[in-house]
Amino acid sequence: MKLSVVVPVYNERNTIEKILEAILAVPLEKEIVIVDDGSNDGTRELIRERFSQHRDLKLIFHEKNKGKGEAVHTGIREASGDMVIIQDADLEYDPKDYVPLIQNMERSGINVVYGSRFLNKQKVTSDWHRFVNYFLTALTNGLFGVRLTDMETCYKLFRAPLIKRMPLRSRGFEIEVELTAKLLKSGEKILEVPISYKGRSFHEGKKIGWRDGIKAVVALFRYRFFS
Repeated sequence: MKLSVVVPVYNERNTIEKILEAILAVPLEKEIVIVDDGSNDGTRELIRERFSQHRDLKLIFHEKNKGKGEAVHTGIREASGDMVIIQDADLEYDPKDYVPLIQNMERSGINVVYGSRFLNKQKVTSDWHRFVNYFLTALTNGLFGVRLTDMETCYKLFRAPLIKRMPLRSRGFEIEVELTAKLLKSGEKILEVPISYKGRSFHEGKKIGWRDGIKAVVALFRYRFFS
């Protein structure tokens, strides 16, 4: 079973080298599909210099910034593995958690496994980000009749045939909402597994903000009732 790790990247020069090295160190058969979404801080030059010759990497460059959703679309389309996981290019998520996610997928036979930052009840984000995530997850649970703990997690592991046939259209951060909503609306069950997490602040480069939270709410209602 081969894992495709889709890495959407935008202006992550300070972290991209470390995260790619961490992914490469995980003892799994894998490929890394890096989609640079129009970085202008030297990220793409660093990727080309350090990783362009690596046999386990596919490098894709958007000529202009199109949004995380577009980068994820591109990465999924180019993925060739049996399973696909999304990996942000910062250092908030630990690639070592791929192993328990995959083990739980194989053991359960389920098509989708989410890595939950909150399943073990530890405080891993600021109070503000915890509140926003709790609200969005609770809204998702209410709209779709499920009991998730972390709808907005980056670590979403899919069997490749499922995610490749799913029609996705979100361009920005609301891609997380679209993925979850369409999975649940189609009747797919989502298994959650606890993962580690080290949140970063806006000062450290975190890009998602309150406007993205509003977009997420709108997207939840749209995909539940109209799409």
